[in-house]
Amino acid sequence: MNSVINEPLRFVTVNNERFRLFISEEDIKKRIKELAGELNAKYAGKTPIFIGVLNGSFIFFSDLIREIDVDCEIDFFKLSSYGDAKISSGNVKLLKDLNCQVTDRDIIIVEDIIDSGLSMDFIKRLVTKQNPLSFSVVTLLYKSDCVKIDFKVDYIGFQIPNHFVIGYGLDYAQKARNLRAIYVLDK
Repeated sequence: MNSVINEPLRFVTVNNERFRLFISEEDIKKRIKELAGELNAKYAGKTPIFIGVLNGSFIFFSDLIREIDVDCEIDFFKLSSYGDAKISSGNVKLLKDLNCQVTDRDIIIVEDIIDSGLSMDFIKRLVTKQNPLSFSVVTLLYKSDCVKIDFKVDYIGFQIPNHFVIGYGLDYAQKARNLRAIYVLDK
């Protein structure tokens, strides 16, 4: 993709649509270190379970978990709500459930993006039925203008407007997850 190592692409084309650089790789890395610092402080002396939401969060989850200094466990949910569209269908389906027991444990859900919040609401209801000791949410991106949920998101990487974004795990019809930065549709 990129002929010069570590030089960010300013524009990319995915599915015949042009996207421009929105959040750089450097800014993402810096923010992840800050989020991890907050989590390390809050969960010092505890053993939380970090739960990633597949597929989108896998890169953010991986980079975040490598900055976590406390003992922890990991697990994953896999949900579907987008298909190949640019907006959520509003219909959340559980494709992979947890392999861990969450009762009396500190649970930290790691999400790539919260836009409508329907997926996160689905996860919260599913997890809190099992009586965790605590339930926290960390998301890389948060579209506050679109959110339809009535609970606090504890850790937010970047608050963004309601634009379609790709890269760093976020896809467009399963493409562009491997981009090192986040790109926005260039209209």
